[in-house]
Amino acid sequence: MHSLIAAIAYPPIPIFELGPLRLSLHGLFAAIGFIAGGALATRYLVRRGYDGEKFQSVLSWALIGSLLGARYFTSPATLFAGGSLADALNPINGNFSIMGGFAGGILAAWWRMNKVELARLPSFDAAAYGLVLGTIVGRIGDLAIVEHLGRATDAAWGYAIKPGYDVAPQHNALECTTAQAGPDGICGIYHHVAAYDMIGAAIFFFALYQIERRVTLRYGQLFSIWIVWYGLQRFVLDFMRFGNGDATIGSFTWNQVSGLAASALGVALFVWYGRTQEISSREHDLEMATAEAAATA
Repeated sequence: MHSLIAAIAYPPIPIFELGPLRLSLHGLFAAIGFIAGGALATRYLVRRGYDGEKFQSVLSWALIGSLLGARYFTSPATLFAGGSLADALNPINGNFSIMGGFAGGILAAWWRMNKVELARLPSFDAAAYGLVLGTIVGRIGDLAIVEHLGRATDAAWGYAIKPGYDVAPQHNALECTTAQAGPDGICGIYHHVAAYDMIGAAIFFFALYQIERRVTLRYGQLFSIWIVWYGLQRFVLDFMRFGNGDATIGSFTWNQVSGLAASALGVALFVWYGRTQEISSREHDLEMATAEAAATA
């Protein structure tokens, strides 16, 4: 038997029905997170002397890339699970992945930076802060609708579903009526993985700032640290979600495999940039920005 004294419980904010449209705070805060992260990254880059308008153009393409990546990054998992090619390629119906959104946005941003001749590695270093802030803000929507719950737990920080709670659709099976509730009057207590992800991002946001201030880094290494951190964080957190309906590959979820691969890539990039790039500094940024402006004048 559980005790509500040792669990978190609050009523979710359900998805709104507006005629044929469905409004979810998940999507709303994902959009707010993208805007907040983009604004922070732009401010950082402008302070370093680069062209903010070019970076805004990059962000527009990154948004498109992130939407496509979020949807189609899950396509291989659909095929591995026995789904049809039509299901895997359906642009609307299907699973979406935050890892795929990051990957698609980064690839689109890299392509657009080449087109507008914006310095790539300083821009990605600036984007590291924006990506972390976007994660923090975006997860507020997940907390509001109670999405991404993990396995059952007795931990004091678990989320308790009470009768009448309308959690996110992916967790409908966890809901219950008063008659179905346990002797303690609740349906169950589960790891609130989205909350863990937000807390981890908040801690890392301040850690990233301290790392930049106290450690001598070369261009691209700040962004590499973000790749390593988020890949490992998703790898660890998804152990709490395995078996809850997420796409799996053997004993791991799809996000765990992609997160671990991303972390390995981040380590390789960190080492590579450490050997090939200049030390990141505002003085060198101003020189690069001045040369960039002269080349496009």
